[in-house]
Amino acid sequence: MTIEEQIQTTELPIRRSHLSFLLPLGFNNKKRLAFTRSLEKNEYTFFKLNEWTEQENIFGEDISVKSKELEQYFLPHTEHILFPISLKENGFHRFTKAIKKTFYLHIHKVKIPFHIQSLDITLGSFGIAFLTIRVTLDSSDNDLADVLDFVHHFRTVQPKLHEEQGAVIFDPDNNQPFSVHDLLFTKLCPFLKEFMLHDENLDRYFGSLPYYEDERMFVSAFLFSEDNATITDDQLYRMGAVNGRTSTGEIFISANNPSYICRFLNQCLHDRWAPHTYTIVTSHAFMTITNKRPESMVRKLSQFMGTHYYNLLLHYFYKIMLLRVAYEYSKINWEKDDEYVKSLIKFITLFSSLYYKKEVSTRSEGKEFTSLFQNAFHTNSLFKEVHHTLQALYKSQENHTADRMNMLLFVLTVFTVISGIYGMNLVIKDWELPSGWKNLTTYTWFEWIAFVTAITGIGLSVYLVITTFSKMLKSKWRKKNSKNQME
Repeated sequence: MTIEEQIQTTELPIRRSHLSFLLPLGFNNKKRLAFTRSLEKNEYTFFKLNEWTEQENIFGEDISVKSKELEQYFLPHTEHILFPISLKENGFHRFTKAIKKTFYLHIHKVKIPFHIQSLDITLGSFGIAFLTIRVTLDSSDNDLADVLDFVHHFRTVQPKLHEEQGAVIFDPDNNQPFSVHDLLFTKLCPFLKEFMLHDENLDRYFGSLPYYEDERMFVSAFLFSEDNATITDDQLYRMGAVNGRTSTGEIFISANNPSYICRFLNQCLHDRWAPHTYTIVTSHAFMTITNKRPESMVRKLSQFMGTHYYNLLLHYFYKIMLLRVAYEYSKINWEKDDEYVKSLIKFITLFSSLYYKKEVSTRSEGKEFTSLFQNAFHTNSLFKEVHHTLQALYKSQENHTADRMNMLLFVLTVFTVISGIYGMNLVIKDWELPSGWKNLTTYTWFEWIAFVTAITGIGLSVYLVITTFSKMLKSKWRKKNSKNQME
């Protein structure tokens, strides 16, 4: 490929940036009630659709989300999951708190001021929670590369790669430096650690999910460029790939081939409102950029913060749950985990029947975004794998149960027949006498066979009764113990 054929990066002035970062967490579902009380104690407000107060201004200046639009956007079977009317109902229990505080991120010798508008902590089903941080960048003269560089470093909770390191956050109140991890779990939400599940063997952020393939937050953004500026393919690609700047401060792009970028955008780009507004959806980001003035995009921004956010959250939940099923399936010890297999079958069935839906929106644009989310998160292919997993579990369970019952019935039948032939006629009479056991020494060879057969048959029957009842009790205990995780 010649230099002329390579993609050229271009600058794009960004006047306003509305960013949201989503971090999935695993929490102890047995402590759900205590968790909600802790959230309320820390001034988080439970979101109720019919009691939504648009004056809370949690999204930023002059941005409001209409509750009626949220109500009309989703299909009924999805709406009751996203907007439960009380904490007693299954679904997404969202708690929100306004923060309204400014911090600084230092990277590449540049200081970027950012303002945290609010936090959401959404308690989903099956012990999955989402922490959402809403951020606006205070400067109005950033380039797109600066915004993406901020996003690239802020979304990295635990920086490990060389290109992820070097970012430091400062609190202007005391000029104290800390990492993104410390900002989230020490500065903003120190109470979270009490309720998070954490594997000490994983060198990852606190509360991370072992089946989640990334250690970085997912980002959604609504960006306002300079009025009527030209939005190019390289800019859209860099948004989807979250390409900011190199360590030397140059614009970074992770692809050079224009044909590759064209194919990438064909899969990820929503250009219904081109050439003024574009939205791109990838496994890293959900970003909208427009070259129109903010006052003409009030409703679009409201939809992005409301209906589109919930559409994203739901499909992000789908992705994580489908990855979890694959992870749980890989942990099965087929020879020992009979009850675990049963609980996994129930887990998959509950998720598939109550939560996972391919169609979630009533609006045409909502359906278009749903298709983009499904493509970005590979939910359709993951769900097919889950379906095959469920069939394999059912087949294994049926075969295991059938083999065990057939063997027991065979053994009991043999003992019943033999003991019926020998035992009832040869030795049972002796057991009725007080001195019957003394006759053992006078038994013939056939009487000894009858005696051993009868005793063994009775013992096997007692064993079968005991093991059956013990498994029933164990299953009942496991079901009670895992009830919170399955709702």
